[in-house]
Amino acid sequence: MKITKYEHACMAVQKSGSTIIIDPGAFTTPLNDVTGVIAIVVTHEHADHWTPEQLRRILERNPDARIFGPGGVAAAVTDHDLTVETVKNGDELQVGPFSLKFIGEKHAVIHESIPVIDNVAVLIDDSFYYAGDSLTLPNVPVDTLAAPIGAPWLKVGEAIDYVLAVAPRRAFPVHEAVLSQIGISINGERLEAATQQGGGEYVKLAAGQSLDL
Repeated sequence: MKITKYEHACMAVQKSGSTIIIDPGAFTTPLNDVTGVIAIVVTHEHADHWTPEQLRRILERNPDARIFGPGGVAAAVTDHDLTVETVKNGDELQVGPFSLKFIGEKHAVIHESIPVIDNVAVLIDDSFYYAGDSLTLPNVPVDTLAAPIGAPWLKVGEAIDYVLAVAPRRAFPVHEAVLSQIGISINGERLEAATQQGGGEYVKLAAGQSLDL
C-alpha cells in the first residue's frame, strides 16, 4: 500500500491498482488526472476537505467511484447533484482491495459559538489512520498516522498528546495550509519528538511525495 500526500488534508491511498482519495478540498491543487479511483472518503463538510468541483473532477475520470462520508457531508452534497453513502462510527466496509473502518462522530470544538459538525475518522487495512478534523483515537495499534500539524481547532500541545496517545510506528503531517513554513517547522519538530518518544519515525512528507507501507 502506498500513500501519496497532496496539499493540506488530501491524500491518495493506492493498492493493487486501486486508489482511495481522502478529503479533496479547496486548499488542494485541482485533481484533474487521478485514475483508478474506486472510492472517495470525505471526513466532514468543511470546504478545505471537499468541494463539489474537486469531487466532479475525480468522478469525470472515475465515474464508478463511490463517495463515503458522515451525515453532514451527505446533506451538504445534495445541492450539487452528488451522492454520498453515509457512514458512521463503527461501520466497516470492504471496497475493492481495501478494508475501511469508520471511527468517531464529531469534529473537534473550534469555539463554543460554532456548531460542532459531523466528522468520521477512517482506518484503512487496519494500518493507516486519519481522523479528519478531530483527535479521535483509534484505540488499536496503528502503523501509520496522518497527524494534524495546525488548525483553528488545534494547539500544538494537543497535537503532541494525540501523537503520544496513538504511538504510531510512523507519522506524517497534514492540515498544514493554515501554517507558514516557520510554523510547519516549529510544530513539526514537536510532532517528530512525540513520534520518536513512542518509538516511531516521523516522516516530513510534503505535497507530491509518497510513503510505502
